[in-house]
Amino acid sequence: MRNKTYDLIVVLVLCLAYPSLCTAQEPVNDVTAPLHLLQPEYPTPYGVKSIEEIVTTLDRVYDYLEKESASQLINSKTNEEVTNFKNLDENTIFEPGAFRLTSYEWGVTYAGMTQITEATGNPKYAEYTNKRLKLIADIAPFYLEKYKTDPEFPSPIHQSLKPHALDDAGAICAAMIKAKRAGLDADLQPLIDNFMNYISEGQFRLADGTLARNRPQKNTLWLDDLFMSVPALAQMGKLTGDVKYYDDAVKQVRQFSERMFNPEKGLYMHGWVEAMEEHPQFYWARANGWAIMTLVELLDVLPKTHTGYKEVLKQLDMHVKGLVPYQHGTGFWHQLIDRNDSYLETSATAIYTYSIAKAINNGYIDKMAYSPVVLLGWNAVATMVNDKGQVEGTCVGTGMGFDPAFYYYRPINVFAAHGYGPVLLAGSEVIKLIKANAFEINDSSLQLKTTENE
Repeated sequence: MRNKTYDLIVVLVLCLAYPSLCTAQEPVNDVTAPLHLLQPEYPTPYGVKSIEEIVTTLDRVYDYLEKESASQLINSKTNEEVTNFKNLDENTIFEPGAFRLTSYEWGVTYAGMTQITEATGNPKYAEYTNKRLKLIADIAPFYLEKYKTDPEFPSPIHQSLKPHALDDAGAICAAMIKAKRAGLDADLQPLIDNFMNYISEGQFRLADGTLARNRPQKNTLWLDDLFMSVPALAQMGKLTGDVKYYDDAVKQVRQFSERMFNPEKGLYMHGWVEAMEEHPQFYWARANGWAIMTLVELLDVLPKTHTGYKEVLKQLDMHVKGLVPYQHGTGFWHQLIDRNDSYLETSATAIYTYSIAKAINNGYIDKMAYSPVVLLGWNAVATMVNDKGQVEGTCVGTGMGFDPAFYYYRPINVFAAHGYGPVLLAGSEVIKLIKANAFEINDSSLQLKTTENE
């Protein structure tokens, strides 16, 4: 996976400058050759990918998802397309595909497609999102009316209309608001209001208002739920201007962090159970990804004048400082972040790449310090997009465990939907990073190029 053209250029330059390297006339040693310029055997491509190379990777994912995710309704009996949305029946389904259009994973994918268009100016990515969200919005009125007389009437968007968990509501709601703000002409507001009503009023909370679940144990906090709620609350605050949504979002970050963030490690535990006297700390990678992405998504729209802004910014800084030292030499992070014998995992690596890049691009953290981390992370992620456009190396959906075996042996699968949106998001933000900055190989290492090192 090394860049052969680059290797050849290096060899030619060294041979011209130091003939002893390319002949047997003189021994190669510390005196006769600049050994520090020898090309290492990097397992992951090293350096900066061009924007064209990044777009090529993203296009493979786009082409695969355009083919493998539904964009129309069909009748399950006849397989014919359904176009009359005012007279649907119990046989109406989405056309067959490899992924669910209303899952939280696809909420991340919709957001990723929207943001690639923002980064590249190419409308085709946003159109992927828009035509699917518009389809959901167009059929929602029929089913909402039907539920009044038949609450159990079969519907392909049942979980969106009747959410039973934050997984059903938060990520897709945030994606809808982003698409609406980006100009999507569809009646998304009834769905957005329904999602927000569930997040604000329907989801179970602890006595202090912290969003919680009663599984696997009573009064359990899932770190994942930060992402399944806060970005939607934040986007609703931006959409409406109502500070109550920002207040709730900041409160969730604060109260989750007080219970679940380990300041010594700079990492979050995956789960917290109120009844436990001791709280086992398993630092599951993707859950930490949901947490750091929550922080950058909140800061992206939270007014700087809000009383919680500096608090959230500080939390982001602590989390970045905690995550970065655990990046593996290949550019990936481990399934259990602090356990180097657990496998290297793609979705979390993509989420960290996106989140740290966005934090740099928005001026939250030091770009000189952290840009090389991001670029190495992207290069790693790109190696996991196969020729079909599938994302390899992604952990499947994961509940909560309190022993290491549970996390060590979670399967990986190309149909684990969690990998696709993060890859799209990471690519979009890395494109922005490269457009806004110059990088160079300086004394063999990747560096931000500044006037000081010219």
